[in-house]
Amino acid sequence: MLKSKFKRVLLIDDNTIDIYLTSRIITKYNFGQEIDQYTSPIKALQYLKENQNDINELPQIIFVDIYMPIMSGFEFMEEYDKLSSVLKKHCKVYIVSSSIDDNDMKRANDDSNVVAFQVKIITKEFLSSIE
Repeated sequence: MLKSKFKRVLLIDDNTIDIYLTSRIITKYNFGQEIDQYTSPIKALQYLKENQNDINELPQIIFVDIYMPIMSGFEFMEEYDKLSSVLKKHCKVYIVSSSIDDNDMKRANDDSNVVAFQVKIITKEFLSSIE
C-alpha cells in the first residue's frame, strides 16, 4: 500500500454529502491517512483547542467550508486565529466552498491563516498541488 501524503486531514462542512465526496477523493488519491470529519465548526474548534499543542493529534491539512449555520467558515477562521502558534505552524488551512463570489475569494485570500481558496469539489489536481 502506498504511503499517504499527509497523516491527518480535517474536513469541516455542514453538508454531509460534500464531506462524503471529499473523503472519498482524499482516500482514492492517498492524500490523507486519517480523515477527521465535522459538520459543526464549533465542535471542530473544540477538537483543535483540546489538541492545539500536541502535533501528533493535529491535522496537517484543514479544509473548511464558508457557508455553514451557527458559525461560518470566516467566523471559524477568526476563532482559529486565537489558537496556539504551534497549531497554526503545523496546520495548513484551505477554504473550500461552492461560492464563486469575488468577495469570498478575496476575504479568504486576505486571511494570513488561509493558504488558498478552492471551489468545490476538491480534485486530484488540487490535492497534488498541496505541499
